[in-house]
Amino acid sequence: MGTLTAAWVAKVASQPFPDNLTNPPPQTVNGFQSQLASVAETREIELPFTLNDQGNIVVSAVLNRTDRLRLMLHTAATDVVLTEDAVRKASSLKFTGTDKVKSWGGESDSRVSTGNEVQIGDLLRRQVSIWEDKNSGQETDGKFGLDYFENGIVEVDFDHGRLVIHQKLPRKARTGGCVNIEGEKGLLLIQGICLIEEQRCTNSFLIHSGYSGGILWDDAFAAKVGIEGKITITEESSLKDSFGNTIKVKKGILPGFVLGGTKITNVPAGFFAGAIGAQKMSIIGTGVLTRFNLIFDLANKDLYFFPRSTGASPAVKSR
Repeated sequence: MGTLTAAWVAKVASQPFPDNLTNPPPQTVNGFQSQLASVAETREIELPFTLNDQGNIVVSAVLNRTDRLRLMLHTAATDVVLTEDAVRKASSLKFTGTDKVKSWGGESDSRVSTGNEVQIGDLLRRQVSIWEDKNSGQETDGKFGLDYFENGIVEVDFDHGRLVIHQKLPRKARTGGCVNIEGEKGLLLIQGICLIEEQRCTNSFLIHSGYSGGILWDDAFAAKVGIEGKITITEESSLKDSFGNTIKVKKGILPGFVLGGTKITNVPAGFFAGAIGAQKMSIIGTGVLTRFNLIFDLANKDLYFFPRSTGASPAVKSR
């Protein structure tokens, strides 16, 4: 795959576009495609999204110029993953093998299909690997990761329901907060401070836009801090990961959480209970992420964040 470059304006792809897709064929450069010359001039691409009831980011996509999909942007995923139900309905998908994959609940076998095309808005990516699993965000057919945008700087504008892919870091990034991103390829970690009674407890958190809660602590951190005795437990529930593994969770309210010097209050928080005992990563989900507009500069390993605008129209929840 090539990177997003200023040379987006190129010859129109020669292959015919199927009748069931009414958009004209996009233009192609370096594995990405753009329909409008103005995209190259502005060096920005806007992709609309909606939020489902869990706060997941949902976009419309087309698989192999044939199958229409609704995909969730999953910051803790790579490639494209489709549910078993979506796979049954996708006429253009051919599987080429099976491999072991890991999720937060365990390890499972998953079928894989290679050499696919996936188009989201004006961007088309070739040679995409597609995996199969059981679950995805509500009302979606699957998920895709930030790697879809390769080296583009990805702005998540919750106020206006749009992803903006930038060539360069926008000026407004410098006016917001910033935290360093550790890790790569679906394991994007940031530091946060949990305010628990009189303690300031620093921990690393996986950025997980597929998790509808706020904070989910790893086993070691929860045991070390003594979470269960220091926050009021308001709920006990079960989560299922994308491969159907069940995880028991206890939930409460964290009075304060600090991200890059910005404090937020009354954060939904939880920790794993029972015999799982092997959860090594804490998670920061949409209960925190959607309080801000975000800019992911993965090339420089920075996450910029800004308070939501009270005057803007919010992203419309999908139905």
